[in-house]
Amino acid sequence: MVFSSLLFLFRFLPAVLLCYYLVPRRARNLVLFLFSLVFYAWGEPVYIILMLFTILVSFAGGIAVDAMKSGGRPKAARNALIVSLAVSLSLLAFFKYADFAIGTVNTLTGAGLELLNMALPIGISFYTFQTMSYTIDVYRGEARVQKNLISYGAYVVMFPQLIAGPIVQYKTIDAELRGRRETPEEFAQGVHRFLLGLGKKVLLANNAGELWDTITALTVSEVPALTAWMGLAAYTLQIYFDFSAYSDMAIGLGQMFGFHFPENFNCPYISRSITEFWCRWHISLSTWFREYVYIPLGGNRVSRGRHIRNLMIVWLLTGFWHGASWNFVAWGVYYGVLLVLEKYVSGSFLEKLPGVLRHLYCMLFVMLGWNLFMFGDLSESLRYLTALFGGYGAGLWNTETVYLFLNNAVLLLVLLVGCTRLPKKLGNAFLARFEGNDVAVLAARGLLYVGIFLLSVAWLVDASYNPFLYFRF
Repeated sequence: MVFSSLLFLFRFLPAVLLCYYLVPRRARNLVLFLFSLVFYAWGEPVYIILMLFTILVSFAGGIAVDAMKSGGRPKAARNALIVSLAVSLSLLAFFKYADFAIGTVNTLTGAGLELLNMALPIGISFYTFQTMSYTIDVYRGEARVQKNLISYGAYVVMFPQLIAGPIVQYKTIDAELRGRRETPEEFAQGVHRFLLGLGKKVLLANNAGELWDTITALTVSEVPALTAWMGLAAYTLQIYFDFSAYSDMAIGLGQMFGFHFPENFNCPYISRSITEFWCRWHISLSTWFREYVYIPLGGNRVSRGRHIRNLMIVWLLTGFWHGASWNFVAWGVYYGVLLVLEKYVSGSFLEKLPGVLRHLYCMLFVMLGWNLFMFGDLSESLRYLTALFGGYGAGLWNTETVYLFLNNAVLLLVLLVGCTRLPKKLGNAFLARFEGNDVAVLAARGLLYVGIFLLSVAWLVDASYNPFLYFRF
């Protein structure tokens, strides 16, 4: 079940909201927990057992760590933490990386081992990181231990952010899990944020994705260079609007239930360096790796050699976290190298360039990075890279290039503008004209959000294309 579906919009969400606000306040975490299990089980009920086991292990791990620390047994607390993390990482490794390991062994040795061919549990990368951050923070003394299993379970499996984030650290919503006050104002803001995300997903990301699918359906060796670049641009725009839309909807849903999830995007495509890009893209993942890997390794308060090592370890793990394939490993190493170069080689030179050139530099390398990311196989990425630079001799463009561009020019323009802060500035300027007239402001906002909702529903009624790209991670 995805947020941008008629089933979710007209059945699941109304049902959970109705039950949530009808029950006594002390039972609301239970409602969230049970409905979230239903949401997860809708796609793959067999993995509910895995989910519940993960919850129990990390919940018990947190209690054990806290008890050992309180009893003055730091070594035992550390051992309890290690056991909890080892179980979580072992489950992630088995379900996500077992076939990758077997395939690699077969390639290197010709062993011919049979693949397990297991379906990847949806969202396992996200909820594994959340459970790990909980036990680590309890061990560090940065989070209070949670002794209510239902409340902890609601945190892990909470449906708004379960499938694709943002990665919510327990310490950021600890107080809200224990006691929160939902207000009509917060609820209304949550609805607005959700509807903006719904519009971004359905009206923008899906249409960009259809252009990308049209181009990838062509024989890659016959694709002219400009057609290949148009396809790469379409994917670049699709993944941003798709993933940021999911985050918007997750944050909005969280507000409807009284939670405040962290922001996950901040106009990443206006960045002027790769370093800045990763301060704006998938912020919750970058924060997780910084707090639980980069800083424990020593961060940047070490020698140059160790700092380079730390950056490369983090980005190798970041790439591998995204998927069990060599193209994701290459993608992580690619960004690690770029960040090291910006830090120690090209950074001072880039700062002297005009802002436009810095932005073009950043987006060129981001798009080339997506070329590594968007396929399930490194060889496919290399074939498409060849097409991007005319390596197959298919020319610069053809009549199909012109046809695709003219048919999608307005869409591409809207998408490009949507990546900037301009839409928000225009919206605020428009509302400022009604300053002091609360009724007019309310009416304008209402028309905007109702319009987005009706257009999105109209599109979904006949839609056959409605994926969420980050569900596969």
